[in-house]
Amino acid sequence: MKKVTSSRKQSILTSETRKFLQKPRVARLATIGADGYPHIVPIYFMLDGDDLIFGSDRDNRKVRNVLSNPKGAVVIGGEPIADEAGYMIRGELSIEDDVHHAVTRRLLYRYETPEQAEKHFTEWKNSDLVVIRLKPTSIIRVW
Repeated sequence: MKKVTSSRKQSILTSETRKFLQKPRVARLATIGADGYPHIVPIYFMLDGDDLIFGSDRDNRKVRNVLSNPKGAVVIGGEPIADEAGYMIRGELSIEDDVHHAVTRRLLYRYETPEQAEKHFTEWKNSDLVVIRLKPTSIIRVW
């Protein structure tokens, strides 16, 4: 009998993890600096399929770090008083253009009131914005 294999990759995100990530929590993104030390920053995020995406100005330290070393991690949740869970998600990072600032707009509206989101979007409309994409390779529950 011939073994049938699927070319479709199974998602590393469980339904429990995916449900958790739907809530607008602040993530802590860790990139590796040129000096070898972690650079950790709070950041908005959202899911894009199985990937996590973040917005940034192109000239920020985290973007330069990703361009030098694509390995990184993010911790979301894990506050025993406030969260029912927490996860550390490690993976490969990449940088993409934020065409027409579409990702930035979606991130702002995910976390802020419509008025705040539109104000920030207007302030950043002339900025050189990019998307940081994390393709998960491992997930560890941290709470």
